[in-house]
Amino acid sequence: MRARSNSNGRPARRSPWPRGVGRLIFWGLVLAGWGPQARAQVANDNIENRRRLALNETVTSSTVGCTVQRGCVDERLTGQCIQYHNDQWFEFTPPATGPYFVNVGGQRCRDVRGVQLVVLTGQPCQPATYRVLSCTSLGTQDDVFVAVDLQAGRPYLLDVDGYLQDFCTFTLQVSGRAVGVPAVPPLPAPAGALPVTSRVVQVAWALPDSLAGAPSCRVLRREQHAFRSTERRRVPVARNSYGGRPAAYAVADTLPGPGLYLYQVVADAAPDGAPAPTVVKQFWVAYSQLNPLLGPLAAEPHLVLPLQNYPRKAELSVLITDPVSGRILLNKQLVNQLNDPRMGWVATGPWAAAGLRKVAVAITCHPVRGRFFTDHLLLNVPPLPAAP
Repeated sequence: MRARSNSNGRPARRSPWPRGVGRLIFWGLVLAGWGPQARAQVANDNIENRRRLALNETVTSSTVGCTVQRGCVDERLTGQCIQYHNDQWFEFTPPATGPYFVNVGGQRCRDVRGVQLVVLTGQPCQPATYRVLSCTSLGTQDDVFVAVDLQAGRPYLLDVDGYLQDFCTFTLQVSGRAVGVPAVPPLPAPAGALPVTSRVVQVAWALPDSLAGAPSCRVLRREQHAFRSTERRRVPVARNSYGGRPAAYAVADTLPGPGLYLYQVVADAAPDGAPAPTVVKQFWVAYSQLNPLLGPLAAEPHLVLPLQNYPRKAELSVLITDPVSGRILLNKQLVNQLNDPRMGWVATGPWAAAGLRKVAVAITCHPVRGRFFTDHLLLNVPPLPAAP
């Protein structure tokens, strides 16, 4: 049997995939936001072409392929909240003065980090005129909202960027009604995590009088490295026999296996939309069948390097610096051992005492096979514990 040839008479290259499978993979990548057609730069990558949003209009966009107009941003205005990498611009002019919600949803990101959002006023591409109303780094791919108070007829700029150099597709909407959960920063992990040796976790909370109109509360759970939270329980806010609403609630949840988990209790908005969904409680749980998974919790504040993202036995070079001054805080080399989670613990007490809120981390990975690569992270410094 003769091999097939192309138009030049050369043997055609045979695909390693069965017929049709390669095409399915190609379109799967496109639909997921990573195909070649999805990498075209969006028009509003430049502030001059910013996308103007109407009230309650939902738009879909992507940070893939975007660049930064350095003359149109000033990281000093947002402190250590944001490091611009692949931002894009929107504009919204509210029809009436009052509270609004910037709803971010449908995130599909290369990494777990999600997008970050800055809401500001001022003349486009004139940072000296900017006034920042809100700066939020999500650190999650949950559907979230950011509440802002806006004045009628005044244009506001919205700058969306991939958090810590993440690449994301997302939906964006400015509305009078909140969608998702509040974009509140999660508690540092695993510092302060509750160590447990049982898979069954008791989640208890109290509902303040200000949220008595909430129809229900949702119990959300997210494993430390998961992309999104999952709803574990939805508890109706019921009335007791005296006609009032009980203030205390409790449910039990079963963990799938050892690990670190973030729990959040969110009170849903009343039918009239007021107040917006509110985080009532959040806490971390460290579960182990031993005592416990991560060993004794550190006596001082510390952060955890994401060593689980790198191959076993890979040589790692870790460089930690002050993101403002560039001063080197830590420089060490190690061989990654996945069965030693505490290898990635870094004590941060002296940094917190010096007033640092974030540190820049560069991890260069030299795997046993393949080429080396470097990841750049911006991590929160856990605060010092309150004095007794």
